Amino acid sequence: MMTEEQITSLVLQAQAGDKQAFGELVEQFEPTVFAITLRKLRNRAEAHEVTQDVLIQAFRKLPQLREAERFAGWLRQIANRMAINRAVRKPREAMRSPETFDVVQSEPDTPLDAVLRSERRAQVMDGLHRLRELDRQTLIAFYFEGRSLQEMSDSFDSPVGTIKRRLHTARGRLREALSMMNPA
Repeated sequence: MMTEEQITSLVLQAQAGDKQAFGELVEQFEPTVFAITLRKLRNRAEAHEVTQDVLIQAFRKLPQLREAERFAGWLRQIANRMAINRAVRKPREAMRSPETFDVVQSEPDTPLDAVLRSERRAQVMDGLHRLRELDRQTLIAFYFEGRSLQEMSDSFDSPVGTIKRRLHTARGRLREALSMMNPA
């Protein structure tokens, strides 16, 4: 882990045209940028792509950074903005539920496939209804409404860490409810 002084020194060197210094900054901050973009986009491939775009943008705009000691926050701001822009500009079909794409298959659906899919959907919904209200609300908000952890944190008035724990616990309880409905 680099100290603030080391980071500031590398930023000043990179602003002076030292590409190796910028490479060291990339090594230091790429995981952070990736985490930011992944949290916003919830898609690893897109997050990797946006991370690269963020780093290229930072390299291009680095001479405009007036206070080298603010590099980390400046870079996070670029990552947030670019990830939000990507999420907003996603094609509409990427925002739809997986059932929307059921018609795009290599083989035609048989009547049995449709019955099985409908039955699975009904079992999951039945399993959700067997859960406690908070577990059900948590799973629905994340999986059906597509809300981010931060959005859920705001609406449930709980820290993000608590939301993550609730999701983990609720998934386990749903799995247990489903296994009790369908003993092996």
